[in-house]
Amino acid sequence: MTAFAYIGAALAEIAGCFAFWAWLRLDKSAWWLLPGMASLALFAWLLTLVDADHAGRAYAAYGGVYIVAALLWLWAVEGAKPDRWDLIGALVCLGGAAIILFGPRGA
Repeated sequence: MTAFAYIGAALAEIAGCFAFWAWLRLDKSAWWLLPGMASLALFAWLLTLVDADHAGRAYAAYGGVYIVAALLWLWAVEGAKPDRWDLIGALVCLGGAAIILFGPRGA
């Protein structure tokens, strides 16, 4: 469930932020803001589904997933292929996210 919540949250956050980007930077209609705001609300709700004892830890681990999703968006939506440094950085971030989320905790 955690993986699906993180992936869904990442897609919702990127789509919501892209709606604002499109409005402000690509001269799209202000109507782009409505689905953008709905998408950002969905993002926030999805993060509450993550199985973690503390919100900050869930958000920190989410960062790695977000970075990978942003690079996929860059490639799929914006047509710019990530380079090797993007991929190496994404792997480092995913490793960090896994340590944060799954590392053993003391009592």
